[in-house]
Parts: sequence; C-alpha cells; structure tokens
Amino acid sequence: MRGAVAAGHPLTAEAGAAVLREGGNAVDACIAAAFMSWVAESPLTGPGGGGFLLVHRARDDSVRLLDFFAAIPGRGLAGTGGEMEEIDVEFDRDTSQVFKIGAASGAVPGTIAGLEAAYRAYGTLPWGRLLEPAIAAASEGVELTRPQAYLHAILDLILRHTGPGREIYGPNGTRLVAGERLLMTDLAATLDELAESGADAFYRGELGRRVCEHIHSAGGSITEDDLADYRVVVRRPIRTEFDGHEFVSNPPPSSGGVLVGYALLLLDRLGTGGAPGSAEAIGRLTEVMREQTRARGGSFASDLHRGGVVRRLYTEANLEEAVGRVRGREAGRTEPAGVSGTTHISVVDAVGNAASLTASTGSGSGCIIPGTGIHLNNMLGEYDLNPSRVNRARGIGRRLTSMMAPSLVLEGERPRLVVGSAGSVRLRGAILQIVVNVALHGMSVAEALEAPRVHLEEPHVHCEGGSDPAELDRLEAWGYELVRWRRRNLYFGGAAAVELREDGSLDAAGDPRRGGHGVVV
Repeated sequence: MRGAVAAGHPLTAEAGAAVLREGGNAVDACIAAAFMSWVAESPLTGPGGGGFLLVHRARDDSVRLLDFFAAIPGRGLAGTGGEMEEIDVEFDRDTSQVFKIGAASGAVPGTIAGLEAAYRAYGTLPWGRLLEPAIAAASEGVELTRPQAYLHAILDLILRHTGPGREIYGPNGTRLVAGERLLMTDLAATLDELAESGADAFYRGELGRRVCEHIHSAGGSITEDDLADYRVVVRRPIRTEFDGHEFVSNPPPSSGGVLVGYALLLLDRLGTGGAPGSAEAIGRLTEVMREQTRARGGSFASDLHRGGVVRRLYTEANLEEAVGRVRGREAGRTEPAGVSGTTHISVVDAVGNAASLTASTGSGSGCIIPGTGIHLNNMLGEYDLNPSRVNRARGIGRRLTSMMAPSLVLEGERPRLVVGSAGSVRLRGAILQIVVNVALHGMSVAEALEAPRVHLEEPHVHCEGGSDPAELDRLEAWGYELVRWRRRNLYFGGAAAVELREDGSLDAAGDPRRGGHGVVV
C-alpha cells in the first residue's frame, strides 16, 4: 500500500492519491489535494482563506502544527474600513445562521503561505507538479455533484453577491445546479502564477497589490504591508491521553483542539455511557459538550493568547469537578415506566507519515477579486471567532482564534486515526464523535462518519436524522430539549478520516454529508 487520502470531494481525494501513486509523501499529497479543493470545493476553501496543517513524521515520530490561519488586518491604515453586511443562510427549513460578509469582513489570508511553508519543510515532488491537477480542473471545469450543488444553493446569496461572483457561479443568470459545469479560468491563471513564482506572487508581488487595491475600494482593511508581514507559525500541538490512545491536535490560540482533548479526558473518566446511538450515550455526549461550553466562559478567550488555558483546564482538580457536575446532572434523571465553510484532508503514506489539514474561507465574504478567482474570507465576521472583542487597533497582525482542529489519534507512536472536520462551532463535536466511534466503539472510519451526530446549542440538543426515535423519546423524557432533524445534513460538519488498522492496512472515508471521498492507494 502506498497510502490513503480522505477529503471532501472525489477530485480532491484523487489529486492526493495520484501523488501517492507517484511516490510522493503524505504532505505532497495533502498539498496537491488542497490546491484541488480550491476548485472542487470553492465555496468552502481557497487562496483567500486560512488554516492549519498537523504533520506526523515517521522517521523521528515528531508532530508539528503549521498555523497559517487568518490575521487581523490594518497595518499602515487609518481607521478600520467599511461596515460588514449581514446574510441569513438557511441550512434546513427550521435552522438558519446569520453571517457577516463584504470586504470589511476579510482578514489577512494565510493559506498560500501555509502550503508553501509545508512544501519547503516536508515536500519531495516538484512544486509545480502539485498544482497541475488543480490548474487543469479550473481551466476545463468541474461537474457539480449533488452535495456541492446543495452547498451552492445554501451559500448562493454570498457566492453571487457581486459581479465577479455572478460570472463564476451563475453565468447564465441563475445559480449552477447538479450536473452543470463550474469553470474557474481566472483561478487557473492565479494557480499558474503560484506554480511559477510561489507565495511571493501573492504576499510581495503584483497579484497581492491587485488584491489589496480591490479590497480597499470595497471597504476592506487588508493592506500590502499586512501581506508582506504575514508569517506561518510552527507550534507544538496539544497532547491528551485517553483509553490507551493519545489525541494530538491544534493548540492555542485556537480552541477546537483544546476543547476536544478536554472532552476526551472527561469521557476517559466517565465512560461513553452506553452503546452508540443509545439515549445514555447521546446524553453523556451532551453533558460533556455542556462542560466544553462551560469551559469557554470567563477568561478562556483571552487565556488562549496569554497562555495557561491548557494547564488550567486539564488539571485533575478541574476534571474531577466537571465529572462531578456531569454525574450530578445525570443522577437527576427520571425515566417513566414503559418508556452532530471549511474543508478537511487526511493523508497517511506508505512509511507512516501523516498529514491532517483543515482550511477555510469561512462562509466567504462575497468579495471575489476581479481577474483572479480569489474569494476573500469573512473571518472578521465569523460568529465563533468573536473578533468584535478584539481591539482592532492594538490587535493588528494578531492571529485569530479558530475552532478548526486537524487531529491525530496515536497508538504508541503509530497514527491510528487522522481526522478533522468542517462545521464552524459544530466541528469540534463532529471530531469528538468520530474519535469516540473509532477508538472507543470500534467502528470503521466509514461507519464512524456515517453515524448520526448530535450538537448542543443551549438549551437545545440537535439530533441528526438517522437517530433511533425511541432513544430520542427517552432523552426527551429525561428533560432534554431536542431538535429532531429529518435527515443527515452538512450542518453537523464535513469530516474526512484515514484509519491505520491493527493488521497494518489502511481505510479512508469522506463525509457523505458533503459528498466526501476516500481513496486507498
């Protein structure tokens, strides 16, 4: 076996798989897949976004996190730019979310810098080779799959918010539907330029100047100085032991990995509660999610930047207090008689290197730079980042926090599971439930990703379609306020995972909620 790739779209996964077939390593494959995702999954990711890459290197068992998330803009700029616009996005008939968009919502993108930094540190194949599949796909067009068409429909007000967006996502005056072809010739030209000149074309060259000029004209705050000063940060990941495994993930100033690790520590002490899908298991997950929400209170947000949040949260005394609260709430149950814009890529190669990459443009700002195909992120307007709490003048250049949590589960030093997810505030729950399903319930990655998920949005517990109605009835009888979804929905995340089985074989799966795909080479 040469390796395995799981991603949010068949073309994304196949681009990585082709690199593995040619002898490239896990990071080579991850980079090629990431470039392809800009085309095949353009509403979710692209050169105008940011993200994180977690790399496990087999030869020395080292693990490092490359942080190339978005930063607060405004170097050399008087004021903070224009006002953001609000768009209401409907996920389901009864569930919607407000997004803030427009050029003013854009933070300094880091994805291009991050992919080049990963290549310089770990890459083996020629740089240009890793961009070739994406260039061809952008030039020739990709057929819209049904899951992608659904995503286009949800985000239509953002994708076709401006003239350049309407040219790409609605060339005939209406949004694209399943079976139609998405052409991104301007993005193909940008990819060509990156293949020739690397990240400097964007951060110090003419491409970046054009991007900044358009953003300024539309009321945004990103300057050429912001781009020139942007740096990828290499961080030590967090590590959490549970049930003989080690969970490794994105450290502060991001919060997702910290909170998933905290939940696993609690489950290690509490147990899973019951069989997958049972009222006891769903209730236990809900109570642990409640403790995650509680942990985010107080000084949590500022401690992510100041330091010390992991030491405080993971102390034995704090964990025992949380366990006590969970057991206390569960003990109060009475049962009457009779009565779960982002994408993720996971890769493992033949020698055991692993790469876990999560990248995002948020929901997108609707600001697409003419002639480039670059869709700017809306990270300053994202709910879970809460940038409004940051003093913009003092915070310029500061890395925004994120829920994104590219992760590994190690067994000894072996990468047992490589996993991550999309889904805004829901992604940490998606990752937690997949890790629990594989590592604790013994499911395959496909079964773990397919299983219905839950999400706590106080006081409501959202239960995805496919859950056993009788078990949900029991939860309601215990006093939980449920929102019952009719079917699976991308609201509950979009994960991708690769598993190394006990016999040494590999398995890979992409999330069916987003048309994901896994390839074993």
